[in-house]
Amino acid sequence: MNSISIIGAGIGGLTLGNILKQHNLDFTIYESTPEIKPVGSGIMMAINAMQIFENLGLKEKIEKAGNTIHGISITDEKLNFISKTNVLELEKKYNSCNVAIHRADLQRILTENIGFENIKLNHSLKEIQTDANYLLNFENGTKVESTTVFGADGIHSKIRDQIFGLGTIRNTEQMCWRGLVELDLPEQFHHEAIEVWGKGKRFGFVKMTDRKIYWYAVINKRIHKRYNSISENFHGFHSLIIDIIDSTLKENIILNDIIDLSPIPTWHSENLCLIGDAAHATTPNLGQGACQAIEDAYIIGKLLEKNKDFNFIFEQFQKIRRKKVDHVVRTSLKIGQISQWEKRTYLRNLIMRLIPESINQQMVEKVIKLEL
Repeated sequence: MNSISIIGAGIGGLTLGNILKQHNLDFTIYESTPEIKPVGSGIMMAINAMQIFENLGLKEKIEKAGNTIHGISITDEKLNFISKTNVLELEKKYNSCNVAIHRADLQRILTENIGFENIKLNHSLKEIQTDANYLLNFENGTKVESTTVFGADGIHSKIRDQIFGLGTIRNTEQMCWRGLVELDLPEQFHHEAIEVWGKGKRFGFVKMTDRKIYWYAVINKRIHKRYNSISENFHGFHSLIIDIIDSTLKENIILNDIIDLSPIPTWHSENLCLIGDAAHATTPNLGQGACQAIEDAYIIGKLLEKNKDFNFIFEQFQKIRRKKVDHVVRTSLKIGQISQWEKRTYLRNLIMRLIPESINQQMVEKVIKLEL
């Protein structure tokens, strides 16, 4: 019998494990893969996530393993600035900063702090049944009874599908390559996250450590051509971008569709709760997917300080989080649409240039401000 089971050892599940450990609660995390391996190469931990990691005593380790990012810029294909958001003021206000880090390094830090004894690998959930407690049947034949279950098993959540039968996955009809490469970036980009907007395509890059660069390239499916190299789809972009793509080994590139989850009415049932992408998966355009899963875990932890009744906590959790995650999902989807315009891009870029940086900062603060 497990008192608490967490399904999924992604960043949300691992953060929740760290928070439950902080509250001296017994739990087990079940992960489907035989090892906790990196997916997606790199990730940005925004100020909201870093505040939470500070509460867990992990902020310095994460900053040391990654690279601090003090500005976010949008440019055209030739790297001419369209829009810039300097987050130094927000860094001072919240005593935290954005950190670009390899997923593997972040997962390692979170896992080591939990303790490997609390994580069961090679446990892919096959079926969850309800009885007096929850019965978890895994593909490897293991059966576990648990009083409380957290579904942290991502956008394709089996917990969500089997318990709630809810959730429509939306495909944006955009495809995204993500890559990791070692390259010397010009110094001006060492502490900046750059996103380059073209016509129906865009490219982003950020320095993680030393010479390690994380990049992504997005293109509307309808204009994608099956060239011999990815970079041919970005003909006309600055030579630095072409160099980043062409310098990346094929085994260090992954390709995915950009998808999200249409809002579902409820995230919890009796002694069971969804968190992160299982509850509110978002497109990556705000860099908040993992950060919002981390916030979920944080809010559950704050509620545990006042009440140990999980059903009460789950109800309050959804009330507190609903408005913000709906805003993140909606805003991220809209940004993804605007950034991928194929026509009138001159007008789009002109409008973006006219938006004061103070407005951009306000938009960022709305997302990174913690609710409790």
